[in-house]
Order: sequence, then C-alpha cells, then structure tokens
Amino acid sequence: MEKAKISVIQLFAMMFLFELGSAIVVSYGIGAKKDAWLAILLAMCGGIILFLIYYFLFLQYPNLPLTGYARKILGKYVGWIVGLLYVVFFLYGASRNLRDFGELLLSSTMPETPLLALIILMVLAVCYVLYLGIEVLARTAEVFIVILIFFGFVGNLFVYFSGNVELDNLQPFLENGWKPILMTVPITTFFPFGEILAFTMLLPYLNRPELVKKVWLSSVILSGFALSYTISLDIAVLGVEEVERTTFPLLSTIGKVNLFEFIQRLDAIVVFTMLITMFFKTSIFFYSAVIGMVDLFKLKNHKQMILPTGVILIFLSMAIASDFTEHLEEGLKLIIYPLYMPFFVVIPLFMLVVVIIRNGFKKK
Repeated sequence: MEKAKISVIQLFAMMFLFELGSAIVVSYGIGAKKDAWLAILLAMCGGIILFLIYYFLFLQYPNLPLTGYARKILGKYVGWIVGLLYVVFFLYGASRNLRDFGELLLSSTMPETPLLALIILMVLAVCYVLYLGIEVLARTAEVFIVILIFFGFVGNLFVYFSGNVELDNLQPFLENGWKPILMTVPITTFFPFGEILAFTMLLPYLNRPELVKKVWLSSVILSGFALSYTISLDIAVLGVEEVERTTFPLLSTIGKVNLFEFIQRLDAIVVFTMLITMFFKTSIFFYSAVIGMVDLFKLKNHKQMILPTGVILIFLSMAIASDFTEHLEEGLKLIIYPLYMPFFVVIPLFMLVVVIIRNGFKKK
C-alpha cells in the first residue's frame, strides 16, 4: 500500500462528495412519489446500520484494507477470491459513474461531442491525480467541497428568489401510504449509502483512526439530509410528475431560474456540481480497486496499475450498456439486489459473524 496519511477533514470531504455523487442530480428516491424525502431519510438510517457492520470489522483490523482482512477472516484462499470479487465490483462502480458523467454532459452542454471522448478525458484526469497519490486526492477534496457548498448556496438562492418554489407540490403527506416508501428504501439505501463500503480500502490511511466513527456517521447523516432536501426542492419546483419523467431533475430546476430577464441559464452550476461529485466518486472507486490489486498481487506500488486500470475503465464504461436508457434500467432493476445485496450486506455480515464466533472461542 501507498505510504500516506490523510486528515479527518479530508476524509470527511471525500466521503461527503462520494455520497452525493450522481444521486444529487438524478431523480433519487422518486419511487416514493411526493414522500421521496422521507424514503431518503429512512435509507440514511439503513446506511447507518450498514456502517455499524463495516465499522466493527475495521476495529478488528484497523491497519488492513477490506481485501486484507477478508483473507484474515475467511482464510488465505477464500479470502483472496472474495477480495478479487470486491476489486471487480469497485471497477464496475467506477465505470457506471463514468458513464453517468458522460451522459449528463452529452444531454446538457455537449450534445455533439462523442461519449468516448468525454470518458477518456475524465479517466485521464482521474489517473493523473491518483498517480500523485491519495494525499493529493484528499487535499483536492478539501478545496472542492468548499466550492460545492458555494455553488449550492448560490443555486438555492436564485431558485427561491425566482419564485418557482411551490410547497403545495409536496402535499399531502403519505398520499400513497407507506408501501411505495418502503419499496423504495432498499434501493436508496444501497445507492449511495451502501457504496461507501469503498472507504474500507482507504481507512488505514487516516492519521487519527479513533475518529473514524464520527467522520463516517457525520458524512452519512449530512449527505442524507442534503439529498433529501434536494429532491424535495426538485418536486416543489417541477412537480412530482415532471421529476419522474426527467432524467436530471436538478438541471431542470435550475433551468427555470429567470431573474429580471437577465439571470438565466444557470445549468452550468449543476454541471459543475456533478463534475465535482462524479470526479471524486469515480476516483475513490478507481483507487479502491487499484489498492485491492496491489494488496492481492503483492505489487510494490500502485502507480504501475493506474494506466492499465484506466484503460479497463474506459472499455467497461462503454460496454456496460448500448445507450443511456439501458444504462438506467440496469442500474435501477438489475444490479440492486443481485449485485449490491451480496457485496454490501451478505459478505460483510458473514465476515462479522465469523469474527464474533472466533473472538468468542478465543475468550473461552
């Protein structure tokens, strides 16, 4: 592993940006209709439960990444296979986020640009930062979280001043009962709160490991409230029907701003927001996969794997779906339970049970 250390603030910045990811611009949680904000808050509670599982495993092996303590818990060979599966999973997560990024730019600002060109440029930027090391990525997150907060403040200010917010669009509460909310919660729990599992590969770099609990919980809670507020604002401005139909509702919400027939077309705020959040989410998935390879294959450093992994990501992001509709369909229906459930719940929970049993035998 790379010899580096990151601060508590830097870890929080990376986690917060990672959690927002593409969820802040898509119709996140809209399966619960007007109560999407409540589904997200319940999903946040589910994310906290998942955190408790990951945190307990971290406490047992604070100096090892997930691929390292999987071998300690499950044995040399089974643990190695499980670690390799997680590396592939992180690569897939990075490729999906790359595709989301490319499709947003195509639909919003660069409709004539080839998708492949956008993805290659993004991968080159990610590879450059990661080649410099995790400390550089962490310091970059520290700067960009301030820029993101500024964008959010300005964007919200303009939306409210433009008079487009209709709170009646959020009423009545529980119009369709609890069923659509409870049906939506598992999806909104795994994406994005479960995806923070990728940070189990980065926690050994933290210079104050005793503060992992506070940092992780605060990032989950704050990002949960931010996402809940954002979808509420989208529904209040656009109405639930339009949010359901729109691929990127936040883009449409900002697009309705018109002050004095002068301040218009603020779409760039949303594009920059997603550029920032998707860059860090892709980078962290990418780096987690690379560190996993270094750990599993006993490589000397991570730099030799950056460029080959980047090439694999470019290929994966283009190959996972023929068009954006298929890409969304795959994300919503095909990977939540078959893919996310085993990696976020089943395997970590099984390792947790093994550790508890083993610790019980040791005490006896």
